[in-house]
Amino acid sequence: VVLSGSMSDYPPFQYGKSRFNQDTFRGRFRHFLDVIDPSTLFVSEKRLQDCIKLLDSFRQGTLPPGVTDAELWEAQKIKQAIIHPDTGEKILMPFRMSGFVPFGTPVVIGLLLPNQTMATTIFWQWLNQSHNACVNYSNRNATKPAPFSKFFQGYLGAVTSAVSIAVGLNVLIQKADRLSPTTKLLVQRFIPFPAVASANICNVVLMRHTELSDGIDVLDDSGKVVGTSKIAARHALLETALTRVVMPMPIMVLPPMVMAVLEKLPLLQRRRRLVLPVHSLVCLAAFGLALPLAISLFPQMSQISANQLEPEIAAATDCQILTYNKGL
Repeated sequence: VVLSGSMSDYPPFQYGKSRFNQDTFRGRFRHFLDVIDPSTLFVSEKRLQDCIKLLDSFRQGTLPPGVTDAELWEAQKIKQAIIHPDTGEKILMPFRMSGFVPFGTPVVIGLLLPNQTMATTIFWQWLNQSHNACVNYSNRNATKPAPFSKFFQGYLGAVTSAVSIAVGLNVLIQKADRLSPTTKLLVQRFIPFPAVASANICNVVLMRHTELSDGIDVLDDSGKVVGTSKIAARHALLETALTRVVMPMPIMVLPPMVMAVLEKLPLLQRRRRLVLPVHSLVCLAAFGLALPLAISLFPQMSQISANQLEPEIAAATDCQILTYNKGL
């Protein structure tokens, strides 16, 4: 068995937990590097079944002698990358988190291509939101049944807002007579970011607006549910919306900035056919490095003071600080 990292990198195994400290940025970053690791896309069916059997043996207390913590952590990483935790079904390869970068990079390249027409702008924004919707649905929380119409509503809202803003901004730039053609071309390269960010916010609001009326669970320091809070739901929605704005920022902003500099180099001035391959590599690097960095900025479990919540929740616990899952 080939394992990533040295044996000393692995703490005692805990089923269903991350092997990295989720209270620190470094721990969250290393955790998400594991989550999006594309090497798990090439795991064979036999290897997957071996990992599942090994983890089942651990849970049943029948672990064979000589099995190391490293093998258990690696088995859990593989299972979590391929199998949905709630449904127990395999997630289609393009829609796994480990497939997000390799399958999403061509879409990012298309979004950031210069000299976009109205048709190509609409196509790439639609394709991006369709890919995002499939990833979100395939990795959804399936512990509570939710109608498919709810996800479809979020998808339609995201596509509509992304296309509307991208097309609208393109039209405004084209009509801006004070801008030179070079400036227009440069500004147009940054249009995908506000379009994608607004679509992400729209998707969050449409998909999770019921949480504002129903509330979300808040937990004490032992992980016990204290109550259901609408105030915590409002905080969670705001934090998730902020996360969704920050996440695409480096992916959509860095490549245009880098390419604006690289395209002035004599080599690319002389050999224009190299521009697309270089552009593709820049997008791949930005996506692969910036995505885990952006996701790691905010912990998934947020904290809130008990006295900020509803009086009945504050009265139901002695804990001063409660936690809630804000989602991604």
